[in-house]
Amino acid sequence: MTMTAGLTDRTVAACLFAGLGDPTRLAILQLLAEGEYRVADLTGRLGLAQSTVSGHLACLRDCGLVESRPVGRASVYRLSHAEEVLAVFAAAEQLLALTGESVALCPTFGTAQSEGVA
Repeated sequence: MTMTAGLTDRTVAACLFAGLGDPTRLAILQLLAEGEYRVADLTGRLGLAQSTVSGHLACLRDCGLVESRPVGRASVYRLSHAEEVLAVFAAAEQLLALTGESVALCPTFGTAQSEGVA
């Protein structure tokens, strides 16, 4: 996305960031950055219900961020664009290092807002 991107490009970019904006989906992507996983493996690593993990994987698949392949009766998931996802994560880490706690303290999107703290 360039600085002169049209509204559609910004809307699509906002959809991408919304897809990345869930802690569980981020955790799934971070695990898939290590390699391929079955849903059962992800549920064990994340401590979440199979239906929860499957729902998040469906979202990530619909966004084009993960793909799957059948292995026996199971499906194995992997990042669709591993290099680019890792680059986004690296850029986010750099930006978070620069902004410090500002993101978490943001009254609109910070952790206090998501926890219902006024």
